[in-house]
Amino acid sequence: METSSKEQQAVNQIEEIFGEHEGYRRAHARGAAYKGLFEGSGEASELTDAAHFQKTEVPVLVRFSHFSPDPTWADAMSPVKGMAVQFQLGPEDVTNIVSVTSPVFFTRSPERFVEMLKVSRSFQKGRPKLAELAELLTDFPEVRAMFSSMKKMTVPESFATGVYHSIHAFYFEKAGNKQAVKYVFEPDAGEDRRALKEMKDLPFGYYEGELAERTSRSPVSFQLYAVIGEADDPTDDPTRDWPKDRKRMLLGRLVIEAPAAEAELALYDPTVMTKGIICSEDPILRFRREAYRTSHERRTTEQQKSGPST
Repeated sequence: METSSKEQQAVNQIEEIFGEHEGYRRAHARGAAYKGLFEGSGEASELTDAAHFQKTEVPVLVRFSHFSPDPTWADAMSPVKGMAVQFQLGPEDVTNIVSVTSPVFFTRSPERFVEMLKVSRSFQKGRPKLAELAELLTDFPEVRAMFSSMKKMTVPESFATGVYHSIHAFYFEKAGNKQAVKYVFEPDAGEDRRALKEMKDLPFGYYEGELAERTSRSPVSFQLYAVIGEADDPTDDPTRDWPKDRKRMLLGRLVIEAPAAEAELALYDPTVMTKGIICSEDPILRFRREAYRTSHERRTTEQQKSGPST
């Protein structure tokens, strides 16, 4: 399938603003890769036939990350952290959940995303110019929700103590019925967050080192919940969070056991579904499919030429 121009344009813009870093992902460039197990609770079996949400155990690959496209940024310059999980359902059957420590995204359409990149050039140093920030807030009012969230944002003390949100909605399907859901991972270690100013002097690579030391003592684990959407909850706009009083269903427990090189190489496309789950109408979610594949093709070609740089 030929990549459409807007996805390539977005990846090109990211490279132009943040630099070309061969062998790295074009977003969430630096991270830590692990393997583990997902223990399904079976509680969602009436809503979906998805294999990993039955009462079963499924091997997983997990990649934690800093959001910046520049792998040289300090840990504190990327206050939003990510966790991508690939459920390995069979020899050629996988599905993914991509999540971050923010409940919302900063724009609701691919076209706006590309436009915003064009006026965000000062972000390459991690500190946007006030004039550009004002322009973003004026021209793209949906960004205000993200910045409002970020003003109050605290930073996970560890990759292992963040709460991770899928941002996008998905549908559970079974017997002709559909149920909108969003995913949230909550840490068994408890949520431990600090003010950004408390974290600004962290050494480069602190998060990766802390997680390696933590998992060397015992596995790290999270509870995965489905937030159950109601009729008026938007499924096509990742800038709008759902009300906090929505019912939740425990889908299972994610157990992260040990470092795994193959988890760094994996493609965590959030649109790769399995039987019983489908993507929502969210245009940003659908846009991510080809953007991720463009990034993956570029970094794997670079790695084949010069060897992995992560």
